[in-house]
Amino acid sequence: MATATRECEYFVREIEKNDGSYLKVKQCYMGDVGCVVWDAAIVLAKYLETTQFYEPSSGVNVWCGRTVVELGAGTGVVGLMAATLGARVVVTDLEDLQTLLRVNIHENKALISTGSITAKVLKWGDDVCEFLPPPHFVLMADCIYYEQSIVPLVESLKLISGPETCIICCYEQRTEGVNPEVERQFFELLQLNFSCEKIPSNKQDPDFSSPDIHILHIRKKKKE
Repeated sequence: MATATRECEYFVREIEKNDGSYLKVKQCYMGDVGCVVWDAAIVLAKYLETTQFYEPSSGVNVWCGRTVVELGAGTGVVGLMAATLGARVVVTDLEDLQTLLRVNIHENKALISTGSITAKVLKWGDDVCEFLPPPHFVLMADCIYYEQSIVPLVESLKLISGPETCIICCYEQRTEGVNPEVERQFFELLQLNFSCEKIPSNKQDPDFSSPDIHILHIRKKKKE
């Protein structure tokens, strides 16, 4: 279940985890795209809890001890979910969103035991050396929306990911305005260096999926 309540200058969005606990994610009343929890972020966060990320023999989830970088983290809900599952997470976004990210990390620290999470500034296309060696996973939710950001976003993916990195991208397909053209440009550029696997709905959370929201596993192509 996901609910919204008012608290001071924030909305608080509650996302129920499979263990019955709740991520409590603050959103700003005033702000741009990084200040609210978008549907694609919830779909991706809940996808991280699905059974395909658990080892059948041991019952241990694959997130435990894995390194994760989230790009365009916004409120931080996806990275927070990964951290509660045991991953070592760095959530990244622009400077003006760091306060909200850190507030949400603080609000949910009681749910993070074996994992960890920190917030850092990253502008797509800038140097990513502090995030290396390449993480096991790169997560990104609803980052394909702004034409001028497509080239630097793909460049960041190229720089931050290694041959074993799995990039999990979740985005809502939008048909109005420039959105179809922006998506086309992104995937044309991406496919020069990466391969994409679309995750079918039956492998997503049954209660948090939508025909308009797509999840992809993206990996670097092997050099011939």
